[in-house]
Amino acid sequence: MSASSPVTHRVLRPDQIQSHDRGGGARTTPLVLPSVGATTFINGITEFAPGTKIPFHSHNCEESVVLLEGEAYMDIAGEVHELKALDTTFIPPNVPHRFRNKSDTQPMKILWIYASVNATRTLVETGETRPVAAEHAR
Repeated sequence: MSASSPVTHRVLRPDQIQSHDRGGGARTTPLVLPSVGATTFINGITEFAPGTKIPFHSHNCEESVVLLEGEAYMDIAGEVHELKALDTTFIPPNVPHRFRNKSDTQPMKILWIYASVNATRTLVETGETRPVAAEHAR
């Protein structure tokens, strides 16, 4: 899509989009990104293998996560929240958190939504910050 092309609607089919291995048993499929015309938010799906957890991190914008499949834990602000399918979270900017697959035998899947196309992820352990959309550029 060129800069002069009008933005049009899209239907994104996760089974037809290349996913990216995030390491440690997590795999992400990018969906709405600036590359499809998004100007105010981005989203995607991350799948967690049994027993998988992602490291503590924060973002520079609001985030919402919907648990699509499986059971999970969300660790945030010294609390552990159990999540079941369709439970939805709201996470303010700059609040460290992580998601963990509760099951050692079943996969888990989340839909994540960031309130900015310029969303970043900062890893708590290393302080490394990267743009989320750049991690999944098509």
